[in-house]
Amino acid sequence: MNRDKLVNGIQFLKRSDFIGQVAFHEAGHAAAIYLRNRQKHLPQIYFHISLSGFNQQKRQSDAVRHESQGIFQAMLEGGLLQIQSLDMPDNEDCQSLECSTCHAAYEADVINLLAGPLAEARHVALRDGEQINHHLVNLDALKNYGGLSDMEKIEDYLNAYNCNPEKKMEKLKHLYVTSFEFIAQPAHWRAITRLAHFISTCGQELIRYEEAAEILDGNRKVAECLSCGR
Repeated sequence: MNRDKLVNGIQFLKRSDFIGQVAFHEAGHAAAIYLRNRQKHLPQIYFHISLSGFNQQKRQSDAVRHESQGIFQAMLEGGLLQIQSLDMPDNEDCQSLECSTCHAAYEADVINLLAGPLAEARHVALRDGEQINHHLVNLDALKNYGGLSDMEKIEDYLNAYNCNPEKKMEKLKHLYVTSFEFIAQPAHWRAITRLAHFISTCGQELIRYEEAAEILDGNRKVAECLSCGR
């Protein structure tokens, strides 16, 4: 799960603002994978966050062109429950434990994929003093928050459902609202904010699962490190 580069080369964005958006994007993915999967009694899936070029970017001028931002990248690797196959049971109304488990895993992955661009969108709105809800930021708008590759993965998931386009869109809208409500819960947003701040200030090239989990859980010792940038 990686945040797409911004491609509008004629606009400018402050370095700190862009790094913040990237950090909240990946923190949103991580929080949903770690916290929500646990809440839903789903398997805990290993992930790590790779950071490339952040230290180099911090040494550049405060205003950078979007087209130059490809020199650094944050990517959450792993974290998906359905990584072997996207084949769904033929009967979408199947009530067996296997079917229920498969559907739960599919829905969790889609929700967790949506959580990245939604967290970035919420961060931008709060930063700019704007209102935000799931009506103001719709599915089409997620591409403006680095969500293009996430939506491409989600499309693969939806194509695995044996139902008509209307039902697919209805399901996607439901999962979208569920993801938005997850990140908007105060406790979850505090966890996302802690991890996003760590991503943007830690100076590391790799944040391992265990470290991200401690921060998301609010471990005091780790949280204290955030103020000093480690």
